[in-house]
Amino acid sequence: MMNELTKIKGIGPKYVSVLNKLDIYSINDLVTHYPFRYEFLNRTDLSSITEEDKVVIDGKIDSTPLSKTIRQGLNRMSFRLNCDSKMVGITIFNRNFLKKQLTIGTNIIVLGKYVKEKNTIIATDIKIGILQGGSKILPVYHCTSGITSKNLNSFINMTLLEYGNEIIDYIPEEFQKKYKLTNKKTCLNIVHNPTTKEKLKEAIDRLKYEELFEFMFKINYLKLKHKNELTGLNRKIDKDKINKFISNIGFELTQDQQKAIDVIINDLEAKPRMNRLLQGDVGSGKTIVSFVALFANFLSGYQGAMMAPTEILAQQHFDNLKEYLKKYDIKIQLLIGSIKSTEKKKIYQELETGKIDIIIGTHALIQDDVKYSNLGLVITDEQHRFGVHQRANLQNKGFMPDVLYMSATPIPRTYALTLFGDMDVTNIREIPKGRQKVETIIKDNKHIKDVLQMMYNELLNGHQIYVIAPLVEENENTELVNVYQLKEKMITAFNNKYEIDIVHGKMKSKDKERTMAAFKIGNIKILISTTVVEVGVDVPNATCIVIFNADRFGLSTLHQLRGRVGRGNSKSTCILISDSDTKRLEIMQNEYDGFKISEEDFKLRGHGDLFGTKQSGDMTFKIADVKQDYNILEKAKEDSLKYLEDKSNQEENIKNIIISSIENA
Repeated sequence: MMNELTKIKGIGPKYVSVLNKLDIYSINDLVTHYPFRYEFLNRTDLSSITEEDKVVIDGKIDSTPLSKTIRQGLNRMSFRLNCDSKMVGITIFNRNFLKKQLTIGTNIIVLGKYVKEKNTIIATDIKIGILQGGSKILPVYHCTSGITSKNLNSFINMTLLEYGNEIIDYIPEEFQKKYKLTNKKTCLNIVHNPTTKEKLKEAIDRLKYEELFEFMFKINYLKLKHKNELTGLNRKIDKDKINKFISNIGFELTQDQQKAIDVIINDLEAKPRMNRLLQGDVGSGKTIVSFVALFANFLSGYQGAMMAPTEILAQQHFDNLKEYLKKYDIKIQLLIGSIKSTEKKKIYQELETGKIDIIIGTHALIQDDVKYSNLGLVITDEQHRFGVHQRANLQNKGFMPDVLYMSATPIPRTYALTLFGDMDVTNIREIPKGRQKVETIIKDNKHIKDVLQMMYNELLNGHQIYVIAPLVEENENTELVNVYQLKEKMITAFNNKYEIDIVHGKMKSKDKERTMAAFKIGNIKILISTTVVEVGVDVPNATCIVIFNADRFGLSTLHQLRGRVGRGNSKSTCILISDSDTKRLEIMQNEYDGFKISEEDFKLRGHGDLFGTKQSGDMTFKIADVKQDYNILEKAKEDSLKYLEDKSNQEENIKNIIISSIENA
């Protein structure tokens, strides 16, 4: 991959390592590193503006720039600019490095403020070039240390010039003709070097369609492949033993839970392998359904594997399942990254020889070293955090194992049917008996004393509290609170009388586990955290959650966080602290159904919050947006299915390329 990038003129080993930081490893990665925004520059008529107005002008440099050091760290450069037969003075600070480029006769574009009295522009930026037709559109890219937006644009243009004809176009010719689409190379050129808004929009829509076509092709391919598979595992499940197991779990299942179990048992016994998404609201009891599925899988003589996105969640599933199965002769094991290598080797060996019946773990379950004896069921918890390739990776560890995905982030039905069209979907909406609604209160920072009093009352009653901050560390550019600031404030507010600690995603796994364990057994009374506690923590004695800067979170995330409390018998409260966007937050006061909240969230924020800010696999689109581009997505879904089902296209290059990208992942 490194060699591929070094083929581009100007890219040496140093730039390769910088590009890798931006997830650019190939020519295709480079040309599809799209601008995240554009600057639209329009020429200002100097004769009609008033002083201090922001201006954009272009012209030829008419005098050699003169530099002057005013003091240490501050220098000034001045020159004259011939701007459409009008001479204007230009002054810019701390840009001496531009001096070599700013020679007499050079065309430049100047952005800044006009001081009419001195007929001078105090420039904020200078760009080489002219405003053709009085305007210019400049692409702005996500960058990192060691590379600029201009560098990236130059590398991309060089790549398109030299290797543009080698870039794969994933849109079949029939659809290119049908929609009269411009070819891909031209569209890439337009997106990186736009001339008009109209052409830019057309090019972006075409690239969005291609990206969504490829994605939906993979989804539909997996669905059709599954539909035609009749080589699933042979099973005979003893229903009486299942019912006995359910009767011993210590609580009554809801009708939704029982229906879900019945559907899953039928899937396990059917010839095609199961490929089901189990969606459930916070606290709806998905986990016990998955445990019944693992037990049924064991009864039919196969190994089961359950993959969770975090070690905290994997550990909790392991502890709970062990408790439910303590009366049975079933070997359960935990496999997470923090386990010592000697212990891992022993687990690998026992998995391969069939000594382990059920394995619970994180991504560690799909490492190359992990081999199974007779894997029959794969369960992926919080599946929205994994992409198509990762979802497929664990199930490929066995011979046609059944697959169950679980998600506590309900996704609107329309989107679920499209995005997870390769799966059957079961929803659990009913909340188990005894679960109380968590009262939600909105407060602003002026009323923080009221919040502290409410917290103190909970502590006096022997309860525990979550406090959520949006940041781990202090950031100079924001006023958002962080976990360390909050810890100091809480220690002061409660006079150091209660044990307070911190947990966040940047901590070492062992430290995180230790803190969570201490909170779970009640040694820590106030746990200050980022959204790392969004899923997987079950502490019945926690009755209050206080979320600072609540306006920074999506409604779905707030609903997940609210679900951390209300797990015991005591009345629980969720306090949202925010000085803005309180109208949106009011939805949380009136709505407790996660499916309805996700619908609202989707309308307000799009898919980003539902699926995490950035995730692995195909759910991270480079240019498309599921919400904004839903019409394009529907078209891509329909077209990709038609193309797949057309037998005359079986040997088409495009089809083979996309299919191989799935199967070789």
